[in-house]
Amino acid sequence: MFYDCRNLKKLVFSKKINTSNVTTMHSMFEECRAIKTLNLTKFNTSNVTNMERMFLYCSALTALNLTNFDTTNVTNVYGMFFYCSSLTALDLSNFDTTNITDMHSIFNGCSALTKLDLSNFDTTNVTNMCSMFERCSGLTELNLSNFNTTNVTNMRSMFSRCSALTKLDLSTFDTTNVTDMSWMFHMNYRLELNIGHHSFTELKLGNFDTANAKNMKWIYKWIYEMYNEFGHDYSALTELNLSNFDTANVTYMHGMFACCTNLTKIDLTNFNTSSVITMANMFRSCSTLITLDLTNFNTSNVTTMSNMFEGCSSLENLDLSNFDTSSLEKIKYIFFKTKPNESVKEFINRLENLVGVGKQITPDNATSYNEYC
Repeated sequence: MFYDCRNLKKLVFSKKINTSNVTTMHSMFEECRAIKTLNLTKFNTSNVTNMERMFLYCSALTALNLTNFDTTNVTNVYGMFFYCSSLTALDLSNFDTTNITDMHSIFNGCSALTKLDLSNFDTTNVTNMCSMFERCSGLTELNLSNFNTTNVTNMRSMFSRCSALTKLDLSTFDTTNVTDMSWMFHMNYRLELNIGHHSFTELKLGNFDTANAKNMKWIYKWIYEMYNEFGHDYSALTELNLSNFDTANVTYMHGMFACCTNLTKIDLTNFNTSSVITMANMFRSCSTLITLDLTNFNTSNVTTMSNMFEGCSSLENLDLSNFDTSSLEKIKYIFFKTKPNESVKEFINRLENLVGVGKQITPDNATSYNEYC
């Protein structure tokens, strides 16, 4: 209706406006970038089913009163407040979310919000929470203990760039049906730092069901990026319990534990890796690991192991005799700066026979012993 009215600074609705028969408000004020306030108290939204992108890029909005909104029949709020970056408060206490299925990016880019009360949200029917709070960089706390995530399949980038969050309790989250958790905590640099040490205890994942997840990059991105950006030493992250993780459907373990520099032990005996195709950088720079039991690993489908153990300089016990190399294509620097124990040397000998022109692993990927180690 007012889509792309970028220069519109003021909008007044008279008492005569009748929206009682309106069923969709999709993109109604999208790209109204100059409007600072909107009075929608005259709106009757009882029959509205779609509020997708309703206020998308209303970046000058500082206040929005929606207390009169009837959202009983709304099913889609995808990007509803996307990049409402000047909103400092948002009262949604009257919102009935019972029928909503799509909350993708609903608050994405609401960077001025410092708190958000969603205690009334019923998310029973929601399937998509992708990027729901992405770039909510002003949020310092977020209570989602009431969230029902039973039917959610997508949590990609859900909390990405929530850089002010120091605590996040997801112990009530049911992730049984989630297939995409990638980038879930991307660039959440402070998430574990609220009491001055580094550990996973501030991010409760003990209940996470990963049976349908295919991508474990969400763990890697959170750890690896904090390490690179801020040089954290992860002094308290000496153990990591993933005993509840079901990895049967995971295909991507690239850099999963990369740069966990003080991890002294990790139990992966429950890991099912039969579907994994890449393990590149998986344990890269785990420099204090002494023992790593991978005897249960099924690597028959793995094509990439490049840099897999690079920088594991303390590793003394590593048995790779069970590793299936039949699908391997890339192995460059797999053992670079790794302690060359007997099992490692034996594995390198096996790899030597696979490398060469016309062979399984082309010389471009690993041309010499020096590129293994």
